[in-house]
Formats: sequence, C-alpha cells, structure tokens
Amino acid sequence: MPTSAHRQQARRITEAATALRQAEQPLRILGLLAWPVEVRDRFLASGGRELPRVTYPEVDTAPVDQALATARPLIERSGPARDWLARIADRLDMASRMLNQLDNPGFFECSHQLYGAPSEALPDSTASPLQLARRLRRIIDHLAHIDLGAPPGATATADLVARRMRAAVVKFFGDDAPAVEIVDSLTANATAGAERIRIRAGAHFTDRDVDQLVHHEAGIHVTTALNGRAQTELPILASSHPGTTRTQEGLAVFSEFITGCMDVDRLSRLADRVLAIQMAIDGADFIEVYRHFLDKGATEKAAFEQTRRVYRGGVLTGGAPFTKDVVYLDGLLRVHDFLRSLIAAGRADVLQLLFCGKLALADVPVLCELAEMGLLKAPKFLPPWASDRRFLVSYLAYSGFLGRVRMGKVHERYAKILETSPVVQFS
Repeated sequence: MPTSAHRQQARRITEAATALRQAEQPLRILGLLAWPVEVRDRFLASGGRELPRVTYPEVDTAPVDQALATARPLIERSGPARDWLARIADRLDMASRMLNQLDNPGFFECSHQLYGAPSEALPDSTASPLQLARRLRRIIDHLAHIDLGAPPGATATADLVARRMRAAVVKFFGDDAPAVEIVDSLTANATAGAERIRIRAGAHFTDRDVDQLVHHEAGIHVTTALNGRAQTELPILASSHPGTTRTQEGLAVFSEFITGCMDVDRLSRLADRVLAIQMAIDGADFIEVYRHFLDKGATEKAAFEQTRRVYRGGVLTGGAPFTKDVVYLDGLLRVHDFLRSLIAAGRADVLQLLFCGKLALADVPVLCELAEMGLLKAPKFLPPWASDRRFLVSYLAYSGFLGRVRMGKVHERYAKILETSPVVQFS
C-alpha cells in the first residue's frame, strides 16, 4: 500500500514532467527549419550554381523559456526523477537557444551540444561516427561491382505508398491509427507523427523505400508517440525533444535491419550524411556538398535533399551546419549494443520499456525505478519485430556471442583464399 509520502513524491514527479511537456510543445524544430519547395526549384533552375535563398519564419521562444522557469523549481522537488528531468530541461533550453541563432554560427554550436558532431568518439570507444562512416563507405564502394538485383528505379508513387502506409497503420494501431495524407508543400519525401503521416505528392520510392518508411516511421516514431501519450503520470514521454533523437532514430534504423528492409543505398545515405556534415564543418559551402552528392551518383533532387538536411538552419557558406543527421549511424550502433547487453545481462524485461514513449538510453535506470513506483504504463503498441521475442532474443543472443569471438585470424585466412579465387561466372 503506497504511503502518503510515496503518493506526494509521485505527485511532484508528475507535476514536473507535465511542466516540461508544456515547455516542449512550442518547440517545433524541424518545422521551423523546413525549406519551401520553391527554394529547391530555384536552385535547380540555376543549374546548382547559386546558393539557395532561404528565409526562416520569426521565432518566439519566450513561451518555452517561461515554461522552463516554471518547471525548474518543480524538478528540484522531484526526488529520484530530478536528474532525468533536469537533463531534459537543459536540452530544451539549448534547443530554444539554437532556434534563436538561425542562419548564424551560434546555431552550429547549439546543434553540436544537442546532437553531437562527426568527430566525437562514441561512448566506451575510440572510434567516432566520422571514422565509422568512412569505413562503411569503403566497404560499400567495394561492393559497387556486384549486381544486387535491385529494381530499375523508384517506381512507387506517393499514392501507392499512402495505400501501403494506411494498411500498415490500421493493422498496427487499429482505431488509434494516424491519418495518412498526400501533401504538396513538403520538402522531405515523408514525415510522421502521432496524428498524421504526410507523404509528398510527386515523390517516387523504390520497393525498399516503402518498407523502410513503414517500419521506421510507423513502427517506431508513431508507436513511441502513441505510447508516450498514454503516460498520463509522465507526460514528457510523449515529447520528441532533442534529448531523445539519437535513441529514437537508432531504434528506427535498427527496425529497418531487423525487418529485412535495409539495403545498400540506405546505408550509403546514412554514411554520406555524416561525411557531408564534416565537409560543412570544415568549410564547404552548400554548392560544394551538393556537387559531392552528384559525384556519388545522386540525382539532382536527391543531391539537393541530402544537402538541405545538412544546411537547414545553419550557414550556407560553410562552417556551421545542422548536425542532427550524425545520430542515425551513431544511434544505430548504440541501440544495437544496448539491446545485446540487455540479453547478455538477462534483462529482456527492459525491451518493452524502450517503447513506452520517447526516451533516451540514458533514461532507462530512472524509468525502471519510476515503473516500480507505478508511474509508468506498459506500452500498448509494439512493432511486430519487438513483440516476437523468440526471434529477437535469439538474434541478439547470437549477435552478442559473435561480438565476443575474436575473428582476426579467420578473416585473414579467408581473405587469402578469396584473393586467389577467380570471380564466379556461371554459364
């Protein structure tokens, strides 16, 4: 039976988590950083020879700052949740500062604090996302001569994708399924939230693009948004704030792997985004990075889109990009290692916790404690791959086992065998 002190502590935690949710809601970072489609059209019409002309909307972060001022005294009284909630408050404060530095070098400094940078070493490692991206790029380049049986091109229309997505979200979420809309004014091919998934009219997709969108956007981002909204005692878990981005995107990319819809093109994009961010940090301007993507074989529209992601909100002449896209490759590695560690530690119980809302891996210890206090609800929705524990646990157990096997000598032996073996050509 909960004591009076226990109930009072739980109430304080809920009050602080609610105040943070109110502070986060006015922050619409990606919406404010979006470029109208006309910017792309003008740039391509110039032959890619003139820097894009971008005007951002007026930003008023006063409601965020005021809400944070209200939240901080409540956070100080939130007991075991204090450090967790204070960490979120600091992230929201940094995001507010970032939005007040649009198109200025200070934007990059805040982005760096929120999302990291390519050259920063990963936890418990000497490797950085930049080193890993370069290594991955080399491996992919060595595969360029192989016919992977890919389809001739992006032939799936927005209408087809919308039909597939509607069927998927109804199957996943039933009456809680978000609306699926086709819209004209969308720079990205698709975006997803708890209430609606938007697909850009006129966009075209490959067969793997469609599957990736279903599992990435619906399977993770919508799932954690809906489950987070159900956390009435901890409303901040419904928030897509920058402190959760690395884990959420890592889970989303992992879902592409575990469902078998990842492909080399997608891996290339993830690696190339990291390399492009570093190019921008080193001083490359928008046109230079755009031409870099063209040289890699991207179409003009795809090259523009990849480059736009790097420079949105930042300085187009170089030196100060938006670093969010570092988190995809970085987050994938962290999530994969964390999931393997769960199984190695015999803690499969934590798997479901990852889907209770929008959270970061660093939040897991305190959320375990808050679940014990009765403040955290079990997730109503799980992506199919996470609910099939027989396969997931066996895969993670094997992956963890393989990670502990020293394969250096074996790789050397097979490399020598393959080096002297002729290329296979069937008649």
